[in-house]
Amino acid sequence: MRAAAAAVALLAASPGLAETEPTFGAETFTLANGMQVVVVPNHRAPLVHHAVWYKVGAADEPPGQSGIAHMVEHLMFKGTESVPDGEFSNIVARNGGNDNAFTAQDYTGYYQNIAADRLELVMRLEADRMANLEFDENEFELEREVVLEERRSRVGNEPGALFREQAAAAQYLNHPYGVPVIGWEHEIRQYTRDDAVAFYRAHYAPNNAVLVVAGDVTAAELEPLAEATYGQLAARPVPARARPVEPPQLAARRLAMHHPRVTDREWSRGWLAPSYSADAGGISLPLDVLSTVLGSSPTGRLYRALVVEREIATSAGAWYSGMGLDYGRFAVHVSPKSGVPVAEIEAAVEAEIARLIADGVSEEELERAKFGIRAFTVYSRDSLGMLARIFGAAMTAGLTVEDVERWPHEAAAVTGEQVVAAARAVLVPETSVTALLLPEDDAEAAQ
Repeated sequence: MRAAAAAVALLAASPGLAETEPTFGAETFTLANGMQVVVVPNHRAPLVHHAVWYKVGAADEPPGQSGIAHMVEHLMFKGTESVPDGEFSNIVARNGGNDNAFTAQDYTGYYQNIAADRLELVMRLEADRMANLEFDENEFELEREVVLEERRSRVGNEPGALFREQAAAAQYLNHPYGVPVIGWEHEIRQYTRDDAVAFYRAHYAPNNAVLVVAGDVTAAELEPLAEATYGQLAARPVPARARPVEPPQLAARRLAMHHPRVTDREWSRGWLAPSYSADAGGISLPLDVLSTVLGSSPTGRLYRALVVEREIATSAGAWYSGMGLDYGRFAVHVSPKSGVPVAEIEAAVEAEIARLIADGVSEEELERAKFGIRAFTVYSRDSLGMLARIFGAAMTAGLTVEDVERWPHEAAAVTGEQVVAAARAVLVPETSVTALLLPEDDAEAAQ
């Protein structure tokens, strides 16, 4: 306990983490066309991570067009009148950089890692395809086949990925978070080039984007570059992010899937939880701490109880995902040892949760969890990409730069009583979804 407390005190005293100082030193401004800009200066090397985050993701897709946000991400590399198909990445590579893109439920992002003196180049490239993307019917059909193959290889051929899709669909009755980001195969096959063009034109606008640049640059240096590139694009009307709301869950849900390629059973139980941006009760940070107390290996309660002490599992843990615009999720997961009944696993997990709620969290556990959060904050400042991801995900989820800067200090103030209250509020049996992945000849699902 003393070592953990000393480490927390040391991290709290680290430059940039004192309570009266900003954690990351981010600077922000907004262009006249509504584009938000976040700059996270880091002058350790003459490099920058340049990223554009659009406030649109899989949860914003029209009904019946699952995966179209991801499809448009692929099509963004097809080119414009001034940058032919495939040349975007070639230009970045010829200038010593690399680039990629990603799609999630609430955002789509595009980034480049490059020398600071080439920053204006990638800003002009990215601004160009924000407004001037071009692709014909043949290119669209070729990219559809690429996406279908990606789904086959990453989901269709992976029992765990298939099962996670089913578990997510069971978690959400009404909200689009239950639809996979890559899309359902039958819907990927159905939407058209015109659908993709309509989605692009509706959502890809400067006033629907956040520019995040981390690295060897300041806001004063970046602002004229941003005005000369992104600032030349006109704002456009963007659809409101109108999302369905989940109805109250009145009964626990269970699902099991057998698969011939599964050799080891997987058990999990998940709950809907408030996200950081939709947390009226103030329990998101306590849930972060709770996930560490329960699940951090090898010190978490579940690991100690199920793996070390009772030897009924090979792994056990917990996680909380709070960076969603609408909802977060909390889950516990266990890999049972061969021959151990699932009922025994469930009873053990339930007993640990009940014990935590009844007896509370020790000071040692609380300090250890806060140490992990503080350590993550410190280490994230060593990665330009991580710095950009922290702010990009937060801004597209409705949070502010100030929210991110305050996060480590607010996490340090979480009490054991708040952790217990969060567990009592969220980890309710009647609102859980229990999922079991089994070998083909396993009879556990019948129990």
